Amino acid sequence: MIDTATATERAMRHAPSALFIDGKWVQARSGAQMNVENPASEQTIASVPDAGVEDGNAALDAASGRQASFAASNPRERSEILRAAYEKMVQRADDLALLMTLENGKPLAEARAEILYAADFFRWFGEEAVRVAGRYMRAPVGSARFLMIKQPVGPALLIAPWNFPAAMVTRKVGPAIAAGCTTVLKPAPETPLSALAIAAILQEAGLPDGALNVITTSHASEVVQRLMEDSRLRKISFTGSTSTGRVLLQQAATHVLRTSMELGGNAPFLVFADADPEAAIEGAMAAKIRNLGQVCTSANRFYVASNLAEEFADGLGRRMSALQIGPGTDPAVKVGPLINQRGRDKVERLVSEIVGSGAHVVTGGERPDGAGYFYRPTVLGGVASDTPALREEIFGPVAPIVSFDSEDEAVAWANRTSYGLIAYVYTRDLGRAMRVSEAFEAGMVGLNTGMVANPAAPFGGVKESGIGREGGAEGIEEFLETKYISVNW
Repeated sequence: MIDTATATERAMRHAPSALFIDGKWVQARSGAQMNVENPASEQTIASVPDAGVEDGNAALDAASGRQASFAASNPRERSEILRAAYEKMVQRADDLALLMTLENGKPLAEARAEILYAADFFRWFGEEAVRVAGRYMRAPVGSARFLMIKQPVGPALLIAPWNFPAAMVTRKVGPAIAAGCTTVLKPAPETPLSALAIAAILQEAGLPDGALNVITTSHASEVVQRLMEDSRLRKISFTGSTSTGRVLLQQAATHVLRTSMELGGNAPFLVFADADPEAAIEGAMAAKIRNLGQVCTSANRFYVASNLAEEFADGLGRRMSALQIGPGTDPAVKVGPLINQRGRDKVERLVSEIVGSGAHVVTGGERPDGAGYFYRPTVLGGVASDTPALREEIFGPVAPIVSFDSEDEAVAWANRTSYGLIAYVYTRDLGRAMRVSEAFEAGMVGLNTGMVANPAAPFGGVKESGIGREGGAEGIEEFLETKYISVNW
């Protein structure tokens, strides 16, 4: 176990306790502060400025004022800045992982894996920065020539969530820098430290003043609304709940902002009769337990062929019950706490509703004694397909298992949701694999795998799970506009 006092001291060396505006570390104009809590102990570990509307305006002033010069900068220069930031993150992976564990609660090994994943977005988009290309063509009729060029959208507001406090920052900041867009970043109030540490690394890597501005605030709706009302802002990229996404989309309509929305999920996980049960259980663990199920891509509803349902539930239950629960700073721990009391209350409510609808607890179903927002990994068997709680995103370590008898039935149940981020399927039948993958109403499919996220692949959903894509070649396009020039010589 790492001593908390020592851990906090190490963590704060990498996370300035200040706002980052126009290349300077400053305090909120009101002098207000907000506390950062360790969800494993419920204790305050740090305080950061609690920005208000004036601080948000100052950040947009800086981003807007630096946009023209940053857009005109050499793509290779921006590429090298991102590459240098990637290398620094990798070099400091252990300390950055510790920082994340303290503010987010996830186990150290998982936090370190996220730091490396987050760093890879800087490497990927550093490579993409020098590959932004347009087109040249002759008009089909007449003598004109067409030029299509790509230009940065302009100042962008980036709103990152708490569940991946490093990766969701770099997945937005990386393509913005690569494209030549200045930004205002608002990290989640639960996890501001990782974002501040990344900003410090980018400054050290040579990012020009004003290209990235970071405001930490507990007054998100007020500060963000004021920024959205400013005609200088030209883009918003948001990761969070669908309900908040709807509000932001309405606000974005005022100035017709470019929008990227990575919203909620309700991922189905299908296991067919011909699947390898052990492989399916392994995939289920990856798709469910990562970050204690507090992931928009987390498997939320498990549909298992009737002849495998009991075996699958028992096997998954054994795997989950063997996981050690505790503070993420303990290297032996595999399951940390939920992010806060509200999150745990929701998980408890949904488990109660599912059990009340006739399901039974295979394992878990309770909180352990003591401090921290812990909840035992839970498997629920005998769940009815029409259980109302299955319509909600659980955002916790709960696996409700529904049995099915036919492919059509399973696919219909999988698509019976307003969300469409990701779906998983396990089968050894190639024809079925492709039929089901094509039939899913989802932006991503995990085919015989419980992990799909990769910086080189496009991440995003359909229906109420969002608009646009992050990562892959598509990610930088979200920060670029196409300009058409007609030439007649």
